[in-house]
Amino acid sequence: MVTETKETKISTTDSESGYMVRDGKPEGFFYLDHRTVDHKYNIVTDVHITPGNVHDSTPYLERLELQVKKFGFEQSLEAVALDAGYYTAAICKRLHKQKIYAVIGGRSFTPVKGLIAKWRFKYDADRNVYICPQNHELVYSTTDREGYRQYKSDPKVCAECPMLQECTRAKNKQRVLTRHVWQDSKEWVKENGRSRSGKYLYRLRYQTIERSFADAKELHGLRYCRFRGKKKVLEQALMTAICQNVKKIANHLSKQVG
Repeated sequence: MVTETKETKISTTDSESGYMVRDGKPEGFFYLDHRTVDHKYNIVTDVHITPGNVHDSTPYLERLELQVKKFGFEQSLEAVALDAGYYTAAICKRLHKQKIYAVIGGRSFTPVKGLIAKWRFKYDADRNVYICPQNHELVYSTTDREGYRQYKSDPKVCAECPMLQECTRAKNKQRVLTRHVWQDSKEWVKENGRSRSGKYLYRLRYQTIERSFADAKELHGLRYCRFRGKKKVLEQALMTAICQNVKKIANHLSKQVG
């Protein structure tokens, strides 16, 4: 029996940090600052620290729920704008269920070179089947543990298809597509992003949350951790957010007085 092992890197100077590997980002041991700002005044409303190897989407729903209760947003939270890292089925489903207008950046998936992309297969919701470019059906087969439904073509039909070589390289001549059980919520989020209001909200991210992070790094020294340990790093992040908020509030009040 072969047992698979997973290598985990642990810092010898700060064991609570996490080893981060991301495209376009420096590789190493880091902490991540997950923060929320309001769109009107860019006030930081929440700060949360995780090790660098924790995915952005992991703490989101818990932090959202905390803010809703803290500020009494049960009836007043209208919309959220998030980057592509938060485009998960669970987040889309929760926001859809709570009727919070959500705009989330889309992820770009590169299809296997030489094969027909998934978007060319049309989903028929009424019949719960996919229709291939040659107008043949891929029928539902099973649902895996991650919540993805599998739709499979008929190998006998595929064997006679003129597009077989462009569709699948499977030895059994069968094409398999997957669709999450909460895919409707993900598509709802996509439609929001295509709307005029959705595009406006997503553009605001660059003026609000992205600006907030940039100011924290460039003007308040949050690019580097001054302490070791998650608790002390959180203290640094909280103090940074407080300084930013004081400046924002002072600027807003000065405009009112003037």
